[in-house]
Amino acid sequence: MPTPMTVEGAELLRRELQQRKAEKRHEISRAIAAAREHGDLRENAEYHAAREEQSFNEGRIREIEGRLADAQVIDVTKIPPSGKVIFGVTVALTGGDSGDSIRYRIVGEDEADPKAGRLSIKTPIARALIGKSVGDEVRVQTPNGETTYSIDAVEHL
Repeated sequence: MPTPMTVEGAELLRRELQQRKAEKRHEISRAIAAAREHGDLRENAEYHAAREEQSFNEGRIREIEGRLADAQVIDVTKIPPSGKVIFGVTVALTGGDSGDSIRYRIVGEDEADPKAGRLSIKTPIARALIGKSVGDEVRVQTPNGETTYSIDAVEHL
C-alpha cells in the first residue's frame, strides 16, 4: 500500500540514503580495517562495534529504500486550494486545552515532528482534520480526553 509523503520528506530520505551509501559505508569500512589491524578479532571491541554499526547502517539503507519504493509523493502546491484539509496542507487551528492558535502541517510518518508543527497523517488530530473545511469544528479524542478545535485556515505551502 502506498505511503503518503511530501516532496520535502522524500528529498530528506533520498539525501540520508545517499549519505549512508556514499559516506557512512566508507567510514565504517575504514573503521573495520583499522580494528582488524589490532589482532585477535574475538576479543576486539572496536571490531565488534564497527561491525554492529555496519549492520545498523545496512538495515537503515534497506528501510529507506523500502519507504521510498512504497512512497506516494504528494506535492500539495500543485493541488488547487479548496479550503479542505488534505495531506500536505498547513492548518491553522484555534482551541484545544489552552484555546491558543496553533499551526500544523500534515505530513507522512517519517517527517513528523510535533514540536516543529509537523503532524503525522496517522495521528488522531490529523485523521480528524482530513476532509474538513475552514470554519468547521473538529472533536479529537486524546489521551487527556476530548478536545475541540476550530479550523481557521488551510494553506497549500
